[in-house]
Amino acid sequence: MQKKIVLASTSTLYGEEYLEYLAPVMADLFANISEIVFIPFARPGGISHDDYTRRAAGVFEQKGIRVKGLHTFSDPLRAIRDAQAFFTGGGNTFLLVKQLHDLGLMDALAEAVNAGKPYLGCSAGSNIGGVNMQTTNDMPIVYPPGFKTMGLVPFNLNPHYLDPVPGLEHMGETRETRIREFHTQNNIPVVGLREGNWIAVNGETITLEGKHSARIFLPGRTPYELATGALLKFS
Repeated sequence: MQKKIVLASTSTLYGEEYLEYLAPVMADLFANISEIVFIPFARPGGISHDDYTRRAAGVFEQKGIRVKGLHTFSDPLRAIRDAQAFFTGGGNTFLLVKQLHDLGLMDALAEAVNAGKPYLGCSAGSNIGGVNMQTTNDMPIVYPPGFKTMGLVPFNLNPHYLDPVPGLEHMGETRETRIREFHTQNNIPVVGLREGNWIAVNGETITLEGKHSARIFLPGRTPYELATGALLKFS
């Protein structure tokens, strides 16, 4: 089986319902899937695992797909190995990464996805698709044992990427400033993923999809724009 992965910047666009803009993508990604294991560990806004799972289930059940929260399994490692497909929701990346490492699940999840089990990530769930989580925007509310993530793609992501507002640069550091700081200590490419965009992996082909271009950051290079629909590869 070839890899089938979607790493989206966000789960909800302004004025739309939860996962609405990703509906056509999900239909293709989860074709012939009857049950998804949902990973609710990022807990946006402090929502409980049960409530977060119910939120996801409400969307997928309309499509005839059952959803089970990973937190409900007595043996989560076996649940990952037996699962048909996965969805990891957004929230706090530090919390998500800590729990996956504490439970010994990060490598098992990567192995399952690399073996061809479909994977959808949004925001924090997309961050863990990169090499590490060190370009997240989230507050370090917990201390994970390590920053390593799944490495499903050979770069890092910065979901919810925001461009500087002309004339308002004095209001604070830009995302570009923070990514430049990251590149003083790391040589991993970073994709600034704007709202309404996602990265699609089909086998060994990685493309940018969605409404906008993405901002590409390489160490020691001037950032540049990558058009939607283009291949994501770095030289």
